[in-house]
Amino acid sequence: MAVYFAVSIIAYFIGSISFSVIFSKKFAGFDVREKGSGNAGATNVLRTVGKNVALLTLLCDILKGVIAVLIAIIAGEIWMDVDVELLKYLAGFFAILGHTFPIFFEFRGGKGVATSLGILITLNWKIGLICLIFAIILIAATKMVSVGSILSAILYPILTIFMAEVDIKAIIISILIALLVIFNHRENIKRIKNGTENKLSFKK
Repeated sequence: MAVYFAVSIIAYFIGSISFSVIFSKKFAGFDVREKGSGNAGATNVLRTVGKNVALLTLLCDILKGVIAVLIAIIAGEIWMDVDVELLKYLAGFFAILGHTFPIFFEFRGGKGVATSLGILITLNWKIGLICLIFAIILIAATKMVSVGSILSAILYPILTIFMAEVDIKAIIISILIALLVIFNHRENIKRIKNGTENKLSFKK
């Protein structure tokens, strides 16, 4: 039981490193949460700081998810009596939770999409790739990152059920991960309904 707790806490702390805030302060002199949409994520960095910093933020947020799951895998190799699949999914969930409610940044974080991508690719690269392609197609079609993120989050547990060899505990956590990402987009969902959601411009 101690291993599950320790890995979850470590994953939460990793997720709590808000690179969007760190990089926006370093490269632009302001907290990204005080600009644009107010979200601590790569999309808001793109709008308020620029492409290069946004790309750096995206890569680092993805790596948070990768590292969290890798730590779970290593822990599973050291402690042979643990459920490694459960450990990996717990690490993923708590990494996203940390990204959403970062202990180091007043519990004001981002929506966890990039971190989720890192987790998905590390847990099952086929599922991660399908969700990524699905999201890219939707974003290109609608010019709304939120649409691709929300619908990919819904697709994720469905693919997990049919494509991954996991038990019911891991499936439940995959559903919780999807629900957390959707919950983080609740304001976006309202704006989509109202027709006021921000759109990307591919001409810039």
